[in-house]
Amino acid sequence: MAFESLTLKEELIISKIITIHYFEYTSTYHFPGESHNFWEFLCVDKGEVEVVAGHTHHTLTKGQIIFHKPNEFHNVNSNGKIAPNLVVIAFECDSPCMKYFEGLITSIGENERTLLAKIISEAKQCIATCLDNPYTQKMDRKEDAPFGCEQMIKIHMELLMISMIRRINSGQRPAPTVKSVKKKNDALLYSRVTSYLETHICERLTIEEICQANLVGRSQLQKLFREENQCGVIDYFSHMKIEMAKQLIREDRENFTQISDYLGYTSIHYFSRQFKKITGMSPSEYASSIKALAD
Repeated sequence: MAFESLTLKEELIISKIITIHYFEYTSTYHFPGESHNFWEFLCVDKGEVEVVAGHTHHTLTKGQIIFHKPNEFHNVNSNGKIAPNLVVIAFECDSPCMKYFEGLITSIGENERTLLAKIISEAKQCIATCLDNPYTQKMDRKEDAPFGCEQMIKIHMELLMISMIRRINSGQRPAPTVKSVKKKNDALLYSRVTSYLETHICERLTIEEICQANLVGRSQLQKLFREENQCGVIDYFSHMKIEMAKQLIREDRENFTQISDYLGYTSIHYFSRQFKKITGMSPSEYASSIKALAD
């Protein structure tokens, strides 16, 4: 009996990527709007934004995503209070299933958030063009990109959108994926600790204080954070503080000394050293780059 191959169906095909962006906007950012003959989606990673799609106004918060169909006018504005972080990806797709995404606004789950993070990670490795320039019209390739980077972007994009269609069809709400009791317990502990760190972002915490407050052993806590973030809990806390500092700088209501004091740093000099160590820029350099972007 002769073997017969099965040609696999491809029900959603991302043929081209136009632009991939990760933005850190000021709290007063305004993008006047545009329309174009390809798809685009915007996902709020942090904060809140005001979006117009066609003639309809929407407020999007953390974890929400909106799709703009080809030739639909759209704009985005900060709300004057919160400095948002956004993922914006423009692409071409002629698959009939794209009807699911017309006018779609929904929340994403942990699996979908992970896929978005992988897309941004791959883009940083293979795209030479800065991902934070809203006026980019053509992305340039890096010559030394890891093998398969561009294909991984395509795969993750298709996985993201197939996942969303399946969820829409089944009527399910986005939810974290938990595969075992241990993973569930680890996820709960991780969530509890990160919430604790967020609540105490303005304090100077030791690892002993974090362990005691969350009833967890030092080695277990460090192992959990290294698995999740490839760094220890104190390093993670330092990064949280600097992310908060970046947001406060973008909101432009306090000077660097006030931000340093608010976040519990012992001095403005230590704050500046930590900021540069983590971001590669001094606070003033970061503020200048954000102002240039806004202008």
